[in-house]
Amino acid sequence: MSRMLRLTRTLVEKIPAAIPDPGPIAEIADLQTADAQARTLHDVLSTCPDPEQAWLFAFGSLMWKPDFGFCEQRRARVAGWHRAFCLGPDTRYRGNPERPGIMLSLDRGGFCDGIAFRLHETGLPECLASLIAREPPIPPAWVHAETEQGAITALAFVCDPVGFGYVGGLAPEETARRIAPAVGMLGSMADYLFNTASHLEEMGIHDPHVWQMQDLVAAELEKFP
Repeated sequence: MSRMLRLTRTLVEKIPAAIPDPGPIAEIADLQTADAQARTLHDVLSTCPDPEQAWLFAFGSLMWKPDFGFCEQRRARVAGWHRAFCLGPDTRYRGNPERPGIMLSLDRGGFCDGIAFRLHETGLPECLASLIAREPPIPPAWVHAETEQGAITALAFVCDPVGFGYVGGLAPEETARRIAPAVGMLGSMADYLFNTASHLEEMGIHDPHVWQMQDLVAAELEKFP
């Protein structure tokens, strides 16, 4: 049975549903060009262990809103990585220059429960290219995942602490203070957190970090008029 979130839709609606596009994020412009994305795609395909068994590990919105074709899905656990709001600052998509957002990613340590999707072999390059264009411009990595049907290797969009955009190490309370008011062209961070926490609970995935963050963000929003 799923637990009751402190973060509610009513609290989320204290923040605008979205704002006009604040404009490109200059710091990542070079990482979002067609050439840069093509290089990332080449690296992913050239290191794929088996194109006939290409899996994607989803830990956030891709779990409950996959916009790609797949032929199988499994509950999976990845060791050595955990969910964390550690990627930013987001000043366009779910944040703005005045109220930057911090995005959910995979940080080093611990483990993460999520969903592994087996991608169709036919059209694999096109599928991966679409994912690379949609997700934050950080190089994904092939990770080891355990499922009830056996071990697999899956692609995951991880945030390396020595890579670009890592903002880990903040106290949870500080992270919540930054997340609560952030809103961008795609919506608010509070809305993203609400949807993620809700769907994790519905799936029976109890993530302590996400659960703590929804509680702290709710406390921040309760102070808002």
